[in-house]
Amino acid sequence: MGPGTRRFVIRRLIQAVPTLFGIITLTFLISRLAPGDPIRLVTFGLDLTGEDIERIRRNYGLDRPMYEQYIKYVWDTLRLDFGYSIIYPGQTPTSMLMARLPNTLMLAVVALVWQLLIGVPLGIIAALNRGKVIDQLIRFFATVGHAVPDFWMGLIFIIVFAVTLRWMPSQGVLTIGKDQWDILDRIRHIAMPSLVLAFTGIALYARLLRTEMLEVLRQDYVRTAEAKGLADRVVVVRHALRNALIPVVTSLGGILAGLISGALIIEQVFTWPGLGQFTYQAAIAKDYPVVQAGVFISSLLLVISYILRDVTYAFIDPRIAHR
Repeated sequence: MGPGTRRFVIRRLIQAVPTLFGIITLTFLISRLAPGDPIRLVTFGLDLTGEDIERIRRNYGLDRPMYEQYIKYVWDTLRLDFGYSIIYPGQTPTSMLMARLPNTLMLAVVALVWQLLIGVPLGIIAALNRGKVIDQLIRFFATVGHAVPDFWMGLIFIIVFAVTLRWMPSQGVLTIGKDQWDILDRIRHIAMPSLVLAFTGIALYARLLRTEMLEVLRQDYVRTAEAKGLADRVVVVRHALRNALIPVVTSLGGILAGLISGALIIEQVFTWPGLGQFTYQAAIAKDYPVVQAGVFISSLLLVISYILRDVTYAFIDPRIAHR
């Protein structure tokens, strides 16, 4: 790593600090200003006096002024200490969320693999067959991929493949009673949610790579390679595709961010026990510590994805590190 690239990486890391600070501040304000009292919700139906409820509120620091709660929240976040869950007494948000984080990451990684394995070839095929029927079909598919919401696509997949055809399970990560190392069962469970999560990205990659390939194929160096008598496969793979993939890498950070944030909806539709679903349930129950921890971890993953995108791009095109 050269000095310019190293300075570029350090600059990106420093720029991430105010972003995370703004996110945790907004999370605090939104969770505190939203209507409803978490202590009243968790104690509803219990035979408790007003003094008992106030004592519980003091234990969680919810009786303090807003600015004191905020200062404590920021300090605890810097130490990665989010306290204890309100809905699950005695359990820390970090431990509960970290237990579910692998499921979310696994879903996002498999969806990314789907996007690369399907979207990139579709873009190449469309570019090499410009104006033909297959090009029109791929462009239609890409338009549908952008237009149809993820939750709607998920419901269609469940109705067709889980309810009607009974090919795939519609929820969870593992069939009840199955061994946790049953790889085939896990593949059957992750196939549908990961493919639905990847659908928008597949459409994006297909359209983006088609456009870039058409632009690169018109360049003089590609025409020169063709004039030398090189095989079409060599011209496409070695000369055209390599340069067309640079914008794809540029969009990788946004794709990863979309996968992580989009996992919230997919996890709800397919009852996937991940970070997004658990954080959403905590928000409904106004479990402040869990919501704050969940948003912070998700935001950290998003920021890391953008930093990785920038660093990768700096390696591919060193000129970006000097801007």
